[in-house]
Amino acid sequence: MDIITLSKPDKTLRGTLRLDGSKSISNRALIVQALSGQALGGPGLSDSKDTRTLYRLLQQTENEYDAGDAGTTFRFMTAYLALQPGTQVLTGSARMRERPIGALVEALRALGADIQFLEKAGYPPLRIGALQHTGQYRISIPADVSSQFLSALAMIGPYLPEGLELVPEGRLVSRPYLEMTLQLMRYFGAEVVWEGESVRIAPGGYQTRNFVVEADWSAASYWYAFAAFAEEVDLKLEGLLANSWQGDAVLPNMMEAFGVHTEFEANGIRLSKNGKAPRPIFEWDFIECPDIAQTLAVVCAGLGVQGVFTGLETLSIKETDRIAALKAELAKVGSSFSKLPARFSKKHPEKTYYMVSDQAKWTDPPQFATYGDHRMAMAFAPLAMLGVVQVVEPGVVVKSYGGFWEDLRLVGVLVDF
Repeated sequence: MDIITLSKPDKTLRGTLRLDGSKSISNRALIVQALSGQALGGPGLSDSKDTRTLYRLLQQTENEYDAGDAGTTFRFMTAYLALQPGTQVLTGSARMRERPIGALVEALRALGADIQFLEKAGYPPLRIGALQHTGQYRISIPADVSSQFLSALAMIGPYLPEGLELVPEGRLVSRPYLEMTLQLMRYFGAEVVWEGESVRIAPGGYQTRNFVVEADWSAASYWYAFAAFAEEVDLKLEGLLANSWQGDAVLPNMMEAFGVHTEFEANGIRLSKNGKAPRPIFEWDFIECPDIAQTLAVVCAGLGVQGVFTGLETLSIKETDRIAALKAELAKVGSSFSKLPARFSKKHPEKTYYMVSDQAKWTDPPQFATYGDHRMAMAFAPLAMLGVVQVVEPGVVVKSYGGFWEDLRLVGVLVDF
């Protein structure tokens, strides 16, 4: 078992870091490029394991595809392969075979695809036959499981004879990710209109265009956490844009509550302390930015801020059950992450609330498990600013931010493998 030990000799955070390209944007760009026959890749493309996996699958010639533990890759490839000739098999890791795919498969079947579940109904692996264009063009699909289902369908829309009309049903989770998809599609020449209850996509394919991938706001969240725990901060993060397509670009506004100020510069952002004490209570609905919920839970625990979270519906079907994982790992430092009773949801019965309480404290270095989840490793690492901590199986960060531990060293964190 690999274990990494982290510590920070002082409470300062200074330096300049160049963040990797957005994994979410990179993966969408690769699918669009592959559908239109463009060369894959371009400046800023993410070097994450997930993006490298998708890049490899889109170039392979064999008819059995293994997405490993890359959820976005699996979902996007499901729709992409439905447009390819012949029959393909798409599989993944043991955890991937526990993640639901049924709603996306049913939507593709309604469009005319021949897709079979090879093991458990509703879950990977899949046998995917070519879409026959004999089905509907107006598809209703549950929007409360994963916005990636909608994105996967939307991106193939320009290659359907009549285009596609998508009707999301229920509360739309991670809306900015769908908006990101549609923005990218428009950039590459697709005609897309989102009005009222439906998204209409005209037939006609994509155009060839050069594209530069912006840096990853999800990766920036861990540096905001370090800044929240620091006393002095002058940290520049290059490649981040003010007018970003990413939902996690809410961080500048969100983190002001924890004393972290963001200044946008020509080629990125500069973090500093705003001179204000953290607010005693932090409330946020993460329905549009679920990937940073773990980081904010750790920030609340580390500062002793009471956190009230909602919009966590998708966390239990990620790389691990992130809600259960947060509860278990925060308990190691005396903090709690608990589901609030139903009476707290009376005004908003469609929402479930969680609370972070009790400030994190420890004497002996806590050993945080990662559950095979890259975000668990990186969300808990900033606690090193408060004392020595250990992270088990640190290699999981390659999924989205392979250079994370080296970047920690660049800003003075002691990293001992």
